[in-house]
Amino acid sequence: MMRPDTPLWQSVIDRYYKEGKLRDILVGHSRQVADMAHAIASSLALDIPQEQIETAAMLHDIGIIATNAPGICCYGTQPYLLHGTIGAGMLRECGAPEWAAGVAERHTGAGLLRSDVVAAGLPDPGHDLLPRTVLERLICYADKFYSKTHIGAPAKPIERVRASIAKFGAEALARFDALHAEFGGVLNL
Repeated sequence: MMRPDTPLWQSVIDRYYKEGKLRDILVGHSRQVADMAHAIASSLALDIPQEQIETAAMLHDIGIIATNAPGICCYGTQPYLLHGTIGAGMLRECGAPEWAAGVAERHTGAGLLRSDVVAAGLPDPGHDLLPRTVLERLICYADKFYSKTHIGAPAKPIERVRASIAKFGAEALARFDALHAEFGGVLNL
């Protein structure tokens, strides 16, 4: 049962993750994303409640537990690319707000096109998985600067983030550049 003084994100993580390395990776990475998202939102005076930023950032990767990504202690069976849609399902299952599920579902990469998911041989999500709201775009953007393999490392330089996104094609890079135009002017990256 959830205690009234426990933040939503903490209750959800407690439900799905036991103490250990994977939980430490999830929480460490998510904390870095949350801190950057809060800094951007504050600098740009974004009209998003701080609690929503905190919750969305802390839960955006909740679905990694079901994926097969041994490098970050994930020993599930699903492809890592599906962690967003898996996480959205987990959040909906436990009654989290739809805005939190939307962030989880649409934060991967710089957003995913339905055609790219299908071309990768993965289950058809039925629609594009592109961040739509300011909150979704903010978390998607902040997420790109932090690795789950180097928790605590400083934010990646923008050139490194762009190079990583460019591997997925010009359209993905254009989507990231649009996010950078929206949010990146306030940080020295």
